[in-house]
Amino acid sequence: QVQLVESGGGLVQAGGSLRLSCAASGIIFSSYAMGWYRQAPGKQREWVATIRSGGNTNYADSVKGRFAISRDNAKNAVYLEMNSLKPEDTAVYYCNAVSGSSTFFPWGQGTQVTVSS
Repeated sequence: QVQLVESGGGLVQAGGSLRLSCAASGIIFSSYAMGWYRQAPGKQREWVATIRSGGNTNYADSVKGRFAISRDNAKNAVYLEMNSLKPEDTAVYYCNAVSGSSTFFPWGQGTQVTVSS
C-alpha cells in the first residue's frame, strides 16, 4: 500500500523560510521522479517542482530561485526548502510520484503552509 506523508508546514511571516518533508512507503522510491504540488483555497492544485531519479530539477516560474527540491533515496524522502516566502505561497502542499504532467498515486493529507504579510 502506497503512502505519502507530508510534514513541516506551519505559519511564517513573509520573507521567512520553511522546509517541507515527504515520506514515501510502498514504492520503489529511487525509480520515480518526485514532485511537489500545492493547492490554495478556491484554486486548483498546481505543480511546484520536480526532481528526477537522477537529481535533475525543474521549478514553476513562481517559485524559481526561492524554492529548492531535494531527495534522499536512502530515506525514501523528498524535501522542499522554501525561502523568501510570500503570502501567495499560502497553500496546502502535497508530494507525489510524477511522470510528465501526471501523478501516480493517491494524494496524501498534505501540509498547510500559511504566510502572513
